[in-house]
Amino acid sequence: MEKIVIIKLGAKGDVVRTLPILKAIKQKYPDSEIHWITKKSSSQILENIPEIKKLYSLPDYPDEEFDILYNLDIEDEATSLALKISAKQKYGFHNESGFVQSFNFPAEYYLNTLFDDELKKSNKKNYQEMMFETAELPYNKEHYRIPLTEKAKEYAEEFLKKNNITQENLIGIHLGASSRWPSKVWHEDNLKEFIKTARNNNYEILLFGGPNEIESHKKIVDDLINHGIKIYQNNPLNTDQEFFSLVNLCNAMICSDSFGLHIPIAFQKPTIGLFFCTPPNEVEDYGILKKISSPMLKDFFPEKMDQYSEELVKSISPEKVLEVLKEIFPIK
Repeated sequence: MEKIVIIKLGAKGDVVRTLPILKAIKQKYPDSEIHWITKKSSSQILENIPEIKKLYSLPDYPDEEFDILYNLDIEDEATSLALKISAKQKYGFHNESGFVQSFNFPAEYYLNTLFDDELKKSNKKNYQEMMFETAELPYNKEHYRIPLTEKAKEYAEEFLKKNNITQENLIGIHLGASSRWPSKVWHEDNLKEFIKTARNNNYEILLFGGPNEIESHKKIVDDLINHGIKIYQNNPLNTDQEFFSLVNLCNAMICSDSFGLHIPIAFQKPTIGLFFCTPPNEVEDYGILKKISSPMLKDFFPEKMDQYSEELVKSISPEKVLEVLKEIFPIK
């Protein structure tokens, strides 16, 4: 039996799209015992995964020897930890004199895409391909669904009853993003116009947001109410499992390129991804994601990814998103 440890701390979206590697590990090492080290903020994503024998949240980590270590994270905590943990074979990344280095040659490709703008522009591999390559495992578009707890399922059922929601035509919208990437989020004028036309086309809408969207979403919802348009909202302070359960209620999702995009894909929900300044090629579509890229994307990626442009975030029209929505989830 192989003892294996995976280090993947965050961001949360990357933790989600790293999950398929568990299938490949179990295929190559059927009797393996897998440990996973993450941050507390990502623990809810991983705590119900059956392939994971033991889950650690920093600062807790295993003080034992492993047969194989996969560090798929370049954060300082991760790369330093990869050197501390004893393992016979190591794949991925470590820290040497303050610089990220690769344990194995195939890991260098992903590392180079992070620091070489020209390679990043020309790269055609998605994130999963690069992580599997880093781990020296074959990639066959492995997919992974996050298990829902019974408590989360009950939460979703109660949400439907409390809000008297007709689930048949329900779609979700999640356009949150880190303040580090201000041009990832669709302009609120476009969002409101889309919601108005979608409601006129009989779609019911659940608008997802977190703590950072409380004020902006209140303005949007108040304006929609003034126009006689009703939509539903999640609790912005909900747990990850509660959030997952509400995504699972939706028949389709519209998302920016962030954590929220990877959850409906994990639940195999038809999804529209809006890409303004980040590379659509790096997101695996699994045959269920439709990507809409801004016509201005090449002007901002990758050199200006951290800059805000109102013209950029308005460059994907509500009409285009509605057109694609009707393709992936048509209703009468």
